[in-house]
Amino acid sequence: MQISDNRNGIPLDRTISNTQNHDTRFPTRTATVSRTTGETDVQVSLNLDGVGSCTAATGIPFLDHMLHQISSHGLIDLDVQAKGDLEIDDHHTNEDVGITLGMALGKALGDRKGIVRFGHFFAPLDEALVQVTLDFSGRPHLSYGLEIPTQRVGTYDTQLVREFFVALVNHSQMTLHIRQLDGINSHHIIEATFKAFARAVRMAVEIDPRRASMIPSSKGVL
Repeated sequence: MQISDNRNGIPLDRTISNTQNHDTRFPTRTATVSRTTGETDVQVSLNLDGVGSCTAATGIPFLDHMLHQISSHGLIDLDVQAKGDLEIDDHHTNEDVGITLGMALGKALGDRKGIVRFGHFFAPLDEALVQVTLDFSGRPHLSYGLEIPTQRVGTYDTQLVREFFVALVNHSQMTLHIRQLDGINSHHIIEATFKAFARAVRMAVEIDPRRASMIPSSKGVL
């Protein structure tokens, strides 16, 4: 699969030979998911074993900025294209991008054989400090501990941060805990959250060489 990076027009080869830090005993883990409703039309393509290339065009500039954080810090090649009823508000598009991204994550991971499974990270951004801990457990759960002081960052409704992660968690079958340890600037708090999430995902989806052929569960299934 190829995804074109719109910043320079150069197609990015998704073959194993051009992928960094990937265990070549396994195929590259890619997925493309399209989801169309009466409110939105969303397509997400991703490569978990990428280099952090991102194209995001959701019609919501702040959400695009956060998707770039997931890609860059998670080393996930990501292409997100969305059209939605933004004339009403950003809610439907924001949520449906989260749903479709979650579906693509789950599809790319498959049976989750060989992954580390757990991930955690503390991300500072100036005065803000956010901890994210996650588990690709097959059991969706979100514990959300952000206290964002303003209603909006630019035109983006900060309530939509939680809605994005609810959607993503439910459709990737992930357990996710988000804790804000410090912060007074809304932009900093949210961006630190997405950066910490990206690094935690990166840790969790890495192949564990000690049990690369095994599903990481004492039950034998996730």
